Amino acid sequence: MTHSQAPSETSIIERQAKEIEILKRRLLEAQKLTALGELVSTTTHEFNNVLMSVINYARMGLRHTDDQTRNNCFEKIAAAGERAAKITTGVLALAKNRGDRMEPTDIAKIVDDSIVLLERELRKYRIAIDFQRGEVPQALANGNQVQQVLLNLMINARQAMPQGGQLILKLSFDPQSNMVDLLVRDHGCGIPADQLPHIFDAFFTTKSGPDETGKGGTGIGLAACRDIVEAHKGKIRVQSTVGVGTAFTIRIPAATANQAAPAPVSRGVPIAGNEMLPASPVRQ
Repeated sequence: MTHSQAPSETSIIERQAKEIEILKRRLLEAQKLTALGELVSTTTHEFNNVLMSVINYARMGLRHTDDQTRNNCFEKIAAAGERAAKITTGVLALAKNRGDRMEPTDIAKIVDDSIVLLERELRKYRIAIDFQRGEVPQALANGNQVQQVLLNLMINARQAMPQGGQLILKLSFDPQSNMVDLLVRDHGCGIPADQLPHIFDAFFTTKSGPDETGKGGTGIGLAACRDIVEAHKGKIRVQSTVGVGTAFTIRIPAATANQAAPAPVSRGVPIAGNEMLPASPVRQ
């Protein structure tokens, strides 16, 4: 390589790196829109159920003149209205374009919104949710992107339990490392040991294709999850045992005073986290 060639080849490499980063961002945005479309379809049915409850109790209140019946109807209508507000808030939060900005974020609220968005689907497949809400500080995060990761992991957990089961979501804080930990654990089929080191590789999938709802099977989801967590200067770890289940732990730095936001880049970060299940070895 001559001195005259070096600048040209360097500029080509830099341009290609920028193009790859742009394509990654476009892929994440496409995934966000796909997830939004799927959830709008699900939540539309749920919203319709809420409206039917409002209409039916309103009609009942009109038919009855006694105060007790009417008060009961008003309480049911108020509860249905609050449910509708939660649904719309969850959809709007997912649709909101926050760009790449990192800010102090309430991860518990993101979990609550995600549960609302997937509640009907999880109920349909007989999945019970156990949200173990620990006292945690706000995380320095992009809420939209963290919700994308969580929704992906929750859908994967649902698909791993075709006969139903329990999905555990657990929030905790590690003051020693100043990290907010979010555990997503299913009691499904588990991932074979020979496949486990590859699940974050782009286009690698353990599924034969999309399920009956059209979700999954592309091998993009977990690779994107890893990139998002790494862009937060966080870590992700998976442990799995066939026949026992799979557990993912997302670790994101807690927000502290005067802390600068990390740059939104996708670089290699070791997979690490707290112990959860007896597991096969995973990539570090």
